[in-house]
Amino acid sequence: MGVDADVLTEWFGEAGRDLPWREPECTAWGVLVSEIMLQQTPVVRVQPIWLEWMARWPVPSALAASSQGEVVRAWGKLGYPRRALRLHAAAAVIAAEHGDVVPSDVDTLLALPGIGAYTARAIAAFAYGKRAPVVDTNVRRVVARAVHGAGDAGPPSNTRDMADVEVLLPLEDAPAARFSAALMELGALVCTARSPQCADCPIYNDCAWQHAGKPAYAGPAKQVQKFAGTDRQVRGLLLDVLRGTEGPVEKARLDLVWHESGQRDRCLDSLLVDGLLEQTGNGLFALPGEH
Repeated sequence: MGVDADVLTEWFGEAGRDLPWREPECTAWGVLVSEIMLQQTPVVRVQPIWLEWMARWPVPSALAASSQGEVVRAWGKLGYPRRALRLHAAAAVIAAEHGDVVPSDVDTLLALPGIGAYTARAIAAFAYGKRAPVVDTNVRRVVARAVHGAGDAGPPSNTRDMADVEVLLPLEDAPAARFSAALMELGALVCTARSPQCADCPIYNDCAWQHAGKPAYAGPAKQVQKFAGTDRQVRGLLLDVLRGTEGPVEKARLDLVWHESGQRDRCLDSLLVDGLLEQTGNGLFALPGEH
């Protein structure tokens, strides 16, 4: 049982989504921005923001020249806004140390602020056509089912997960990079977590899970992320006030967004610690660099 690279890549050529960061003219910078935005955020929400960013900041130095406040404001409603600050920091290093060009080497990419194991390999594969195991949730699920015959992947293990994908990759750079994209796309479109479309799967006949009778996942329960009432929601509401306002605001404005003062103040403090808000000398609150 396994994954036929030729079959899957051919399927990807026909069924893969037409996404702007997959266009041949998309730069490595465009790929990097898309990968950071796509972390824990659906494609449909990312695409319009990505297009705005690339029009406004087509090269890393352009983003680096903007204030952190402008960058956080432009992040909009993508969530997890610390990603915006990490992108800003990475852009500054790329502009200053790499001639305004995103590096192609995985180790060099890993040295950039906010670039982890997944993102570094995704840039090497998708921007530079290199052979590198690219492992996200979708890929882990496809491998768990097609190769291991399990209903879903267990807890992540970077070493094991990358080794699992490494052995599936074609040996040549370009086919391996395309296969990586195809594997991810299969998990996103067909081999989904809740309702896999097995009848549409190009590797159905070789799938170990299908041959095993599609046993239910019996591993450790996964944590379901709720949003309503969480600190994440409150932090977002506080940031929304600043994003919708030019210049600093009084704390009284921020107090209106959430009824529970203890949670609200805790979230306000955490935004200050994360550098997503700043307090002025006279006690007002502003986006970073905007006072």
